Amino acid sequence: MSVPPIAAIKPHPLVSPFGTRTDNYYWLNERENPAVLDYLKAENAYFDQQMAPANDLDERLFQEMKGRIREQDESVPYRDNGYFYYVRFVEGGEYPVYCRKPGSLKAPEEVLLDGNALAEGQDYYHIGGLEVSDDNRTLVYSEDTVSRRLYTLRFRDLETGQPYPEALANTSGNAVWATDNRTVFYTRKDPDTLLDYQLWRHTLGTDPAADELVYEEADAAFYLHVHRSKSREYVFLSIGSTMSSEVRYLRADAPRAEMQVFLAREDDHLYEVEHFGPDFYVLSNDQAPNFRLLKTPVADTAKTAWQVVIPHRDDVFLENMELFREYLVLGERHEGLLRLRVIRWADGQEHYLNFGEPTYTAAISINPEFDTPVLRYGYSSLTTPTSTFDYDMATRTRTLLKEQTVLGGFSKEDYVTERQYAPAADGTLIPMSIVYKKGFEKNGRAPLLQYAYGSYGLSMDATFSASRLSLLNRGFAYVICHIRGGQELGRHWYEGGKKLAKMNTFTDFTDCSQYLIAQRYTSADTLFAMGGSAGGLLMGAVLNQHPELYKGVVAAVPFVDVVTTMLDETIPLTTGEYDEWGNPNQQQFYDYMLSYSPYDNVRAQAYPNLLVTTGLHDSQVQYFEPAKWVAKLRATKTDNNLLLLHTDLSAGHGGASGRFQSLRDTARHFAFLLMLLGER
Repeated sequence: MSVPPIAAIKPHPLVSPFGTRTDNYYWLNERENPAVLDYLKAENAYFDQQMAPANDLDERLFQEMKGRIREQDESVPYRDNGYFYYVRFVEGGEYPVYCRKPGSLKAPEEVLLDGNALAEGQDYYHIGGLEVSDDNRTLVYSEDTVSRRLYTLRFRDLETGQPYPEALANTSGNAVWATDNRTVFYTRKDPDTLLDYQLWRHTLGTDPAADELVYEEADAAFYLHVHRSKSREYVFLSIGSTMSSEVRYLRADAPRAEMQVFLAREDDHLYEVEHFGPDFYVLSNDQAPNFRLLKTPVADTAKTAWQVVIPHRDDVFLENMELFREYLVLGERHEGLLRLRVIRWADGQEHYLNFGEPTYTAAISINPEFDTPVLRYGYSSLTTPTSTFDYDMATRTRTLLKEQTVLGGFSKEDYVTERQYAPAADGTLIPMSIVYKKGFEKNGRAPLLQYAYGSYGLSMDATFSASRLSLLNRGFAYVICHIRGGQELGRHWYEGGKKLAKMNTFTDFTDCSQYLIAQRYTSADTLFAMGGSAGGLLMGAVLNQHPELYKGVVAAVPFVDVVTTMLDETIPLTTGEYDEWGNPNQQQFYDYMLSYSPYDNVRAQAYPNLLVTTGLHDSQVQYFEPAKWVAKLRATKTDNNLLLLHTDLSAGHGGASGRFQSLRDTARHFAFLLMLLGER
């Protein structure tokens, strides 16, 4: 098939309060229409035909990536309620095996779940949350076999290994035990909108039809999440939107009690709560854009009782906290880098951990126990594989427990990492994390892959990727652009890239591209870009605005039909997004979205080579957005560059399940880039 498939044009009027647009490919929304599936299959066939010259390269890349993974491997165990928990992988296994040992690492292993056995016969399989009851006898876990992120909760007797008969469908995937070891709290999703909107109470061994509704959220902009306090004394229900939150709670030993409101939701107030001793600790952005830490007595949660523990700072974003009996640990961001700050309760003495690299990621790990001076944390950088440390906060000594094994002769000393800053048009400096193999020359001819996300306040930190070595070893540089819309430099960085400031996200990325070209890291003939989901929106916007900057682009599960999606409240997750993008039922937001929406701004011009991927069951960005975008690009663009659409007909937003099968997606992306450079 040397001729690409051409989608039929069927004009469809899209009526809004601010004008009518015509969508020629709206019919691709019809999931049950056989013609839609035929079109997606035709695009897949065209993809296969066009990528055929790189089939051997694709397979080599996959085998390279797989060959770097130690097939028989396990995580560092952590202690919780008398047991050591860990995850291991068996040779040839796609899925994790969840295990524990009672009291000592020398004790016999107990297998909680074998993901490989559970996944047999499934095209897609994913285990969500796992929680063990307080008496250590019963496991609740969740599984998704479709990739719509609608999880079914199941129960297992850990003494007999036998399952309980009940299955709780359409949940978010996490559940919380009460201390009676019989009551479970869980959140249920609307199967159409996919919103977590109800909290339910289930009694082990009973018919799910008898479950009790505890709370239902009426505002579709808010999501629910249920969790247990570290002290195990409370069950918290977090109710959150992009800009506002509310916490409700009850004692875990009184599961039938009515939930209390910690603080009623307020506009532009985000907060979260943890419990320690006689107090609740509150991480809040009230009068503190970069957040501050407060505490309040359990008996009085009114704001008037809140006391400042860590004040607000203009130059430091307070991201999270971990409470121990003798220490407080804070996760902070300063100048775009994560820092871990340790404070002793007794005298306020404090210090920061030193990591010694110009760009890295360090994060508080799993620390379920209060009464210990040891902090478990994770560390990674663009050159350092993911590592797990125990840090003794009293002696200030650290112990490396495990560094991710990378097979195939990898040595971190062979690679170089940099931190650079690109000036944006308004003078703002945009941080970039850069990595390449030693011997890389800044002569303007080297290939470079530029990546970013830039939405929802999600920070794209500098972490290691064994798969990425396949590019670095072929002479690529790899750059993460910490553009506005993320939260790397604090709350103002996020606010500067959302709603009516969203255009900053796109221009920050192209300003980084122009800087990298000007500094001779690469050229427009060898510069590639990649982004997924909201990062796919980024790809679509920059392609319309500056197509001349890139040789090729990969847009994975891209959110590209912004206006239409945000006007359609029947599409999953739409209404909860108003605080991120704005409400297009208001004209200022409608007009602004329309000015950058990739699908609406496709025009007759030359575009770079483009690979677009999607999943038929995608729960976050519906498959029809990228499908329509490709159809419109085919009918409009003026060049002969490659335009490929690949739809995974059995997966969703995260792509294929399984640790090896997911590498197929990465190999496909890299083969596309390398093929454009002439490698076969």
